[in-house]
Amino acid sequence: MPEKNVRLEVMEQLEPKVDGFIDEFLIPVEKIWQPTDFLPNSQQETFFEEVTEIRELAKELPYDFWIVLVGDTVTEEALPTYESWLMDVEGVNQHDGGTAWSRWVRYWTGEENRHGDVLNKYLYLSGRVNMIEVERTTQHLINDGFDIGTDRDPYKNFVYTSFQELATYISHNRVAKLARQHGNKSLAKMCKIISGDEMRHYNAYSTFVKEIFSIDPSQMMIAFKDMMKHKIVMPAMFLRESGDSIGAAFDEFSNAAQRIGVYTGQDYIDIMKKLIVRWDIENIRGLSEEAEKARDFVTKLPARMERINQRIRISEKITHFKWVNPAMTK
Repeated sequence: MPEKNVRLEVMEQLEPKVDGFIDEFLIPVEKIWQPTDFLPNSQQETFFEEVTEIRELAKELPYDFWIVLVGDTVTEEALPTYESWLMDVEGVNQHDGGTAWSRWVRYWTGEENRHGDVLNKYLYLSGRVNMIEVERTTQHLINDGFDIGTDRDPYKNFVYTSFQELATYISHNRVAKLARQHGNKSLAKMCKIISGDEMRHYNAYSTFVKEIFSIDPSQMMIAFKDMMKHKIVMPAMFLRESGDSIGAAFDEFSNAAQRIGVYTGQDYIDIMKKLIVRWDIENIRGLSEEAEKARDFVTKLPARMERINQRIRISEKITHFKWVNPAMTK
């Protein structure tokens, strides 16, 4: 039987559990936070006072912090790309009334949509960034799309989403800590609750992978190895400002994140280690010869990457972005 059909069978076998995953890992609309909970309410008399407070507190945040916050916001706002990609994954099937898997993707998208919404509004109210350039970058990122190296394979896509949800948890959580260190408690609270969403989503996608390991361990192991071998590319890999080529802004955005410790090369390695433990890779039984080799590759990779990472030096040169006017920041 073709490998592709086996994957489809596994997705169909897991589908009866998906509504339970929705109940376990996602929060109903009426109970979950909304952007307005963390922003000035324009219907209240105190609106302008609260906006003034946001603008004053924003003045305390340094330049690299703003680059990272803008990059994180743009990444979140490119959500249409991620949803359309996941809807095309083998076994999701949004047609003919849809499936539980397509329902998962829509509900997950609904939760994720709030992140870019609240961060965008904060950037707008802060007065610290050039919003027209931020908006152009967002549109470019959606226009340019991305290729995360997963094709329509659910195994690879769920490895990718497990990795990325944990990476975004780390990033938003670190931004929250930095905002708090600079006395910006409202922004810290906003980013902290976003990071909580990302952790729930990580728990969900990593559970999907664990379920697949219990049904099709050899092919799931090989898919895990393939994703680690080719590296997990970031959703914002094609990040660019207006007038630039595709991906021109990504390296400098990444350097800014590493300079302030929001997301580093060591974090990438630590995520790999966490996934190896989460999926109990070393104790999975019944693997084919190819899958055993894949496991050997995966378990040895973190140590090899740590040796490489120790030799990497991040540029301390701060690059000017159109998103942020240096004169408006510390």
